[in-house]
Amino acid sequence: MRYLFPLFLVLSCLLTFLPGCEPKEDLVQTSGSLEFAQDTVLFDTVFTTIKTVTKRLWVYNRNGGAVKTDVSLGGTAGSPYSLIIDGDAGSAKSGVLIRGNDSLQVLVRAVLGDNGQATAAKNFLVTDQVNFRTNGNDQNVKLVAYGQNAYFHRADIVRSNTIWRTDKPHVIINSAYVQGGQVTQVGVAVVQGVTLTIPKGARIYSHAGALIQVDGTLRVNDDFMPGTGATDTVKASNPNIVRFQGDRLEPQYSDIPGQWVGIVFTASSRNNSIRYAEIKNATFGALLYNPEGNTAHPNLTVDNTVIRNISGSNVSFANATASTGGGIISYSGNVTATNCLFTNCGEYAVLGVGGGVYDFNFCTFANYTPAFRRETASLTFTNEKATDARVHLPISLTLSNSIVWGSNLGVTTLDDELYLKNYPEYPTTGVLSIRNNLLRTKEYATIAAVVGPAGSNLNLLNVDPLFVRTALVSNRPDYTLQAASPANAPRRPLVVRVGTVSFHDLLNLPRPAPNQTMPALGAYEHR
Repeated sequence: MRYLFPLFLVLSCLLTFLPGCEPKEDLVQTSGSLEFAQDTVLFDTVFTTIKTVTKRLWVYNRNGGAVKTDVSLGGTAGSPYSLIIDGDAGSAKSGVLIRGNDSLQVLVRAVLGDNGQATAAKNFLVTDQVNFRTNGNDQNVKLVAYGQNAYFHRADIVRSNTIWRTDKPHVIINSAYVQGGQVTQVGVAVVQGVTLTIPKGARIYSHAGALIQVDGTLRVNDDFMPGTGATDTVKASNPNIVRFQGDRLEPQYSDIPGQWVGIVFTASSRNNSIRYAEIKNATFGALLYNPEGNTAHPNLTVDNTVIRNISGSNVSFANATASTGGGIISYSGNVTATNCLFTNCGEYAVLGVGGGVYDFNFCTFANYTPAFRRETASLTFTNEKATDARVHLPISLTLSNSIVWGSNLGVTTLDDELYLKNYPEYPTTGVLSIRNNLLRTKEYATIAAVVGPAGSNLNLLNVDPLFVRTALVSNRPDYTLQAASPANAPRRPLVVRVGTVSFHDLLNLPRPAPNQTMPALGAYEHR
């Protein structure tokens, strides 16, 4: 045993003279090249002057040993592209080490300049490349962006009657509207008494946090008059539809709610109309804001319009805050909607607070929200004043020939898609008429004041409308009706009201005349 310790000392000394064993993957080799996740980094349709999303380019070293590579942005000076190479921002970086069987990440962004074209009938192409020089081997990855010019609205105030042009899209950037010494908030503002007209085919894109605020009048698509023949269909892809959405056009943003704020109609706003339009990916589609319950209500008429992918909360505007998202939110406002589809609204399809007048005819509320756990009824109304719940204001609700359905997962509403707070008070100050609808409601299923007396057959209750495809089973939902849908005719006498008759559906397909075969419920006539 006494000889082991000297032996151990001898062996330790010998080990100090042995060469180090560096891992093979760390040894820099003098041959070999790189592989790339893709040969092109593509930015599809980018508005000029706005930063793109950041794209990732993965670079792979498939060799057993390490390599060093020089990375640089090609092209001439002033390239619209910028790089972050291995965590460092810059147009070039030399001697970047990539260990054997490891990878390198290069981040790419772009800000395209206006190419001077008068119109944006066609996108223009902006290209560059990222160069890699590894062990004498030159390789590159192409950078491609399709740019689009636009009308940009920054700190805009519409001071006189204005018609927006349609030769280029309109992009609303963060801005402030000042009137009477008060900053009212982000977006395009319409001064009281002034009318902003947005003609057919216009495209309105809003940056994150932007909104359109209307103190005067907004008229959308007044000039589009579709035909009245049996084949004059206005398809979802029709170029005459006016579209409102966020300014991120990459495919991954196509159905993401909350990308911009929405359209705000303040207490002074009057005679607003939105026709043949799509409003999507916002915190709210339309907000009528009269929280003090002034008896002269802001008012909005919506026809043949789709409001979808809506959600958000605590959005500030006009020195105020909207605490929730919704397809249409109304604080003591008047809303009339005909032939409209509301879907994928994470909080409410329609929220009416503080009274008001609400009239919905031939609408489909197919509020499937697969990405949200929604615990609120799609249609929610209360006559309680927004600023003082003890004060109850007059309210009128007329719901006819419509479908109210969805995927409510909440327990507080018992799967109801309809909630009328203080409903016995509605007829005393206004109107409560819910007739000839297909409704998802358990709470009101036996309450005659809401759905009519038992056996009256005024409404269809808690029967699946059998849409062709819902968002629960497809990323391409279709809320037209299957042939076997209980919402199809014939059924019961059509509810017809003066000034609200619609003989064509959301797609402009003809509905049968009231004295002939009964039309289908909802926004789509079944063919």
